[in-house]
Amino acid sequence: MSTYDSLHRQCRTLESLFDNKLTSYSRLASTIAKSSDDVEAAGSRERWRDIETEVEDLLEKLEESNDALLALSSNPDTPPPSQSMMRAIQRHREVYQDYVREFRRTKANVKHALEQANLLSGVRNDIEAYKSSTADSLLAERGHIDSSHRMTDEVLEQAYETRAEFTRQRASLSSINTRMANIIGTMPGINNLLSMIKSRRRRDSIILGLVITVCLILLLSYMTR
Repeated sequence: MSTYDSLHRQCRTLESLFDNKLTSYSRLASTIAKSSDDVEAAGSRERWRDIETEVEDLLEKLEESNDALLALSSNPDTPPPSQSMMRAIQRHREVYQDYVREFRRTKANVKHALEQANLLSGVRNDIEAYKSSTADSLLAERGHIDSSHRMTDEVLEQAYETRAEFTRQRASLSSINTRMANIIGTMPGINNLLSMIKSRRRRDSIILGLVITVCLILLLSYMTR
Protein backbone atom coordinates (compact mmCIF):
# COMPACT_ATOMS: atom_id res chain seq x y z
CA MET A 1 0.00 0.00 0.00
CA SER A 2 2.82 2.35 0.87
CA THR A 3 4.50 1.51 -2.46
CA TYR A 4 1.30 2.24 -4.35
CA ASP A 5 0.84 5.58 -2.53
CA SER A 6 4.43 6.55 -3.33
CA LEU A 7 4.09 5.70 -7.03
CA HIS A 8 0.68 7.39 -7.18
CA ARG A 9 2.06 10.63 -5.75
CA GLN A 10 5.08 10.40 -8.03
CA CYS A 11 2.83 10.05 -11.08
CA ARG A 12 0.72 13.04 -10.08
CA THR A 13 3.83 15.15 -9.45
CA LEU A 14 5.37 14.16 -12.79
CA GLU A 15 2.07 14.84 -14.59
CA SER A 16 1.88 18.32 -13.09
CA LEU A 17 5.52 19.09 -13.97
CA PHE A 18 5.08 17.69 -17.47
CA ASP A 19 1.93 19.72 -18.07
CA ASN A 20 3.66 22.98 -17.05
CA LYS A 21 6.78 22.21 -19.02
CA LEU A 22 4.79 21.23 -22.11
CA THR A 23 2.90 24.53 -21.90
CA SER A 24 6.21 26.43 -21.82
CA TYR A 25 7.44 24.33 -24.73
CA SER A 26 4.35 25.17 -26.79
CA ARG A 27 4.57 28.89 -26.00
CA LEU A 28 8.20 28.92 -27.05
CA ALA A 29 7.20 27.57 -30.45
CA SER A 30 4.91 30.58 -30.91
CA THR A 31 7.72 32.91 -29.80
CA ILE A 32 10.08 31.44 -32.37
CA ALA A 33 7.49 31.73 -35.16
CA LYS A 34 6.60 35.34 -34.34
CA SER A 35 10.10 36.60 -33.56
CA SER A 36 11.41 39.23 -36.01
CA ASP A 37 14.78 39.66 -34.30
CA ASP A 38 17.49 37.17 -35.26
CA VAL A 39 19.15 37.47 -31.85
CA GLU A 40 15.86 36.86 -30.05
CA ALA A 41 15.05 33.93 -32.32
CA ALA A 42 18.48 32.40 -31.70
CA GLY A 43 17.95 32.70 -27.93
CA SER A 44 14.52 31.08 -28.26
CA ARG A 45 16.04 28.17 -30.17
CA GLU A 46 18.60 27.62 -27.42
CA ARG A 47 15.87 27.56 -24.75
CA TRP A 48 13.78 25.28 -26.98
CA ARG A 49 16.49 22.60 -26.97
CA ASP A 50 16.78 22.72 -23.18
CA ILE A 51 13.02 22.60 -22.62
CA GLU A 52 12.55 19.80 -25.12
CA THR A 53 15.17 17.73 -23.30
CA GLU A 54 13.44 18.38 -19.97
CA VAL A 55 10.04 17.40 -21.42
CA GLU A 56 11.43 14.17 -22.82
CA ASP A 57 13.04 13.32 -19.47
CA LEU A 58 9.76 13.95 -17.61
CA LEU A 59 7.85 11.83 -20.11
CA GLU A 60 10.34 9.00 -19.69
CA LYS A 61 10.10 9.16 -15.89
CA LEU A 62 6.30 9.23 -16.12
CA GLU A 63 6.38 6.10 -18.27
CA GLU A 64 8.60 4.37 -15.72
CA SER A 65 6.23 5.30 -12.89
CA ASN A 66 3.23 4.00 -14.86
CA ASP A 67 5.05 0.77 -15.63
CA ALA A 68 5.88 0.40 -11.94
CA LEU A 69 2.21 0.88 -11.01
CA LEU A 70 1.11 -1.66 -13.60
CA ALA A 71 3.68 -4.16 -12.39
CA LEU A 72 2.55 -3.60 -8.80
CA SER A 73 -1.08 -4.27 -9.70
CA SER A 74 -0.19 -7.59 -11.36
CA ASN A 75 2.32 -8.77 -8.76
CA PRO A 76 1.02 -12.06 -7.25
CA ASP A 77 3.09 -11.54 -4.10
CA THR A 78 1.13 -8.42 -3.10
CA PRO A 79 -2.54 -8.08 -2.20
CA PRO A 80 -4.73 -7.34 -5.25
CA PRO A 81 -5.44 -3.64 -5.71
CA SER A 82 -8.86 -2.25 -4.99
CA GLN A 83 -11.21 -0.94 -7.65
CA SER A 84 -10.26 2.65 -6.84
CA MET A 85 -6.57 1.78 -7.21
CA MET A 86 -7.22 0.11 -10.58
CA ARG A 87 -9.15 3.14 -11.78
CA ALA A 88 -6.30 5.41 -10.64
CA ILE A 89 -3.73 3.21 -12.38
CA GLN A 90 -5.84 3.19 -15.56
CA ARG A 91 -6.27 6.95 -15.33
CA HIS A 92 -2.52 7.50 -15.00
CA ARG A 93 -2.01 5.29 -18.03
CA GLU A 94 -4.55 7.30 -20.09
CA VAL A 95 -3.02 10.60 -18.99
CA TYR A 96 0.42 9.32 -19.99
CA GLN A 97 -0.83 8.31 -23.44
CA ASP A 98 -2.54 11.71 -23.86
CA TYR A 99 0.72 13.41 -22.93
CA VAL A 100 2.62 11.31 -25.46
CA ARG A 101 0.22 12.37 -28.23
CA GLU A 102 0.27 16.01 -27.08
CA PHE A 103 4.04 16.04 -26.94
CA ARG A 104 4.34 14.62 -30.45
CA ARG A 105 1.86 17.16 -31.79
CA THR A 106 3.62 20.04 -30.02
CA LYS A 107 7.02 18.81 -31.18
CA ALA A 108 5.76 18.78 -34.77
CA ASN A 109 4.45 22.33 -34.30
CA VAL A 110 7.81 23.42 -32.90
CA LYS A 111 9.60 21.83 -35.85
CA HIS A 112 7.27 23.66 -38.24
CA ALA A 113 7.83 26.92 -36.36
CA LEU A 114 11.60 26.47 -36.57
CA GLU A 115 11.44 25.74 -40.30
CA GLN A 116 9.25 28.80 -40.82
CA ALA A 117 11.61 30.94 -38.72
CA ASN A 118 14.59 29.67 -40.72
CA LEU A 119 12.75 30.42 -43.96
CA LEU A 120 11.87 33.93 -42.83
CA SER A 121 15.42 34.47 -41.67
CA GLY A 122 16.67 33.35 -45.08
CA VAL A 123 14.24 35.70 -46.80
CA ARG A 124 15.35 38.59 -44.59
CA ASN A 125 18.98 37.78 -45.35
CA ASP A 126 18.20 37.72 -49.07
CA ILE A 127 16.42 41.07 -48.76
CA GLU A 128 19.35 42.56 -46.85
CA ALA A 129 21.78 41.19 -49.43
CA TYR A 130 19.63 42.64 -52.23
CA LYS A 131 19.49 46.01 -50.49
CA SER A 132 23.25 45.97 -49.99
CA SER A 133 23.81 45.00 -53.62
CA THR A 134 21.40 47.71 -54.79
CA ALA A 135 23.15 50.29 -52.62
CA ASP A 136 26.53 49.23 -54.02
CA SER A 137 25.15 49.48 -57.56
CA LEU A 138 23.76 52.95 -56.87
CA LEU A 139 27.06 54.07 -55.40
CA ALA A 140 28.93 52.68 -58.41
CA GLU A 141 26.47 54.38 -60.76
CA ARG A 142 26.91 57.62 -58.86
CA GLY A 143 30.66 57.24 -59.24
CA HIS A 144 30.24 56.80 -63.00
CA ILE A 145 28.02 59.91 -63.15
CA ASP A 146 30.54 61.94 -61.15
CA SER A 147 33.30 60.74 -63.47
CA SER A 148 31.21 61.76 -66.50
CA HIS A 149 30.64 65.18 -64.97
CA ARG A 150 34.38 65.62 -64.43
CA MET A 151 35.09 64.62 -68.04
CA THR A 152 32.42 67.04 -69.26
CA ASP A 153 33.91 69.83 -67.19
CA GLU A 154 37.35 69.09 -68.62
CA VAL A 155 36.01 69.11 -72.21
CA LEU A 156 34.17 72.39 -71.60
CA GLU A 157 37.30 73.89 -70.06
CA GLN A 158 39.31 72.86 -73.12
CA ALA A 159 36.61 74.29 -75.40
CA TYR A 160 36.68 77.61 -73.52
CA GLU A 161 40.46 77.66 -73.76
CA THR A 162 40.34 76.93 -77.51
CA ARG A 163 37.78 79.70 -78.03
CA ALA A 164 39.96 82.10 -76.09
CA GLU A 165 42.94 81.09 -78.25
CA PHE A 166 40.92 81.69 -81.43
CA THR A 167 39.92 85.08 -80.08
CA ARG A 168 43.55 85.93 -79.43
CA GLN A 169 44.58 84.73 -82.92
CA ARG A 170 41.77 86.73 -84.54
CA ALA A 171 42.88 89.80 -82.64
CA SER A 172 46.44 89.17 -83.84
CA LEU A 173 45.31 88.77 -87.48
CA SER A 174 43.22 91.92 -87.24
CA SER A 175 46.24 93.76 -85.92
CA ILE A 176 48.39 92.41 -88.77
CA ASN A 177 45.79 93.44 -91.39
CA THR A 178 45.60 96.89 -89.86
CA ARG A 179 49.37 97.26 -89.95
CA MET A 180 49.49 96.00 -93.57
CA ALA A 181 46.77 98.46 -94.56
CA ASN A 182 48.69 101.25 -92.90
CA ILE A 183 51.88 100.22 -94.69
CA ILE A 184 50.11 100.01 -98.03
CA GLY A 185 48.48 103.39 -97.39
CA THR A 186 51.89 104.99 -96.80
CA MET A 187 53.32 103.56 -100.06
CA PRO A 188 51.26 104.73 -103.10
CA GLY A 189 53.44 102.73 -105.50
CA ILE A 190 52.33 99.50 -103.97
CA ASN A 191 48.66 100.39 -104.54
CA ASN A 192 49.39 101.05 -108.21
CA LEU A 193 51.28 97.79 -108.47
CA LEU A 194 48.45 95.88 -106.89
CA SER A 195 45.97 97.57 -109.26
CA MET A 196 48.07 96.62 -112.26
CA ILE A 197 48.27 93.02 -111.02
CA LYS A 198 44.52 92.87 -110.59
CA SER A 199 43.95 94.35 -114.07
CA ARG A 200 46.33 91.85 -115.64
CA ARG A 201 44.61 89.01 -113.89
CA ARG A 202 41.22 90.14 -115.20
CA ARG A 203 42.65 90.52 -118.71
CA ASP A 204 44.23 87.08 -118.60
CA SER A 205 40.96 85.62 -117.37
CA ILE A 206 39.06 87.26 -120.23
CA ILE A 207 41.57 86.03 -122.84
CA LEU A 208 41.51 82.52 -121.39
CA GLY A 209 37.74 82.54 -121.47
CA LEU A 210 37.68 83.62 -125.12
CA VAL A 211 40.18 80.95 -126.11
CA ILE A 212 38.13 78.28 -124.35
CA THR A 213 34.95 79.53 -126.03
CA VAL A 214 36.55 79.46 -129.53
CA CYS A 215 37.89 75.96 -128.90
CA LEU A 216 34.48 74.73 -127.83
CA ILE A 217 32.85 76.28 -130.92
CA LEU A 218 35.43 74.66 -133.21
CA LEU A 219 34.99 71.32 -131.43
CA LEU A 220 31.22 71.43 -131.77
CA SER A 221 31.48 72.38 -135.44
CA TYR A 222 33.82 69.45 -136.05
CA MET A 223 31.53 67.04 -134.30
CA THR A 224 28.40 68.16 -136.24
CA ARG A 225 29.97 67.44 -139.60
